[in-house]
Amino acid sequence: MNSFKRYLGALLVILGAILLICSYFLGWNSYNGVQIGAMVLMLAGLLLHIFLGKKD
Repeated sequence: MNSFKRYLGALLVILGAILLICSYFLGWNSYNGVQIGAMVLMLAGLLLHIFLGKKD
């Protein structure tokens, strides 16, 4: 479980990037909710990655 928690921030960033790529290919470019959701995932992942990195 501890190893999963260590990479949680990076996984959120990757999930946000995958969401952006999928929304492009599915044609959801004009929907702001998808774009904002991906941005929130990526920012939360970045901040979590920094926080957990400093904690170790």
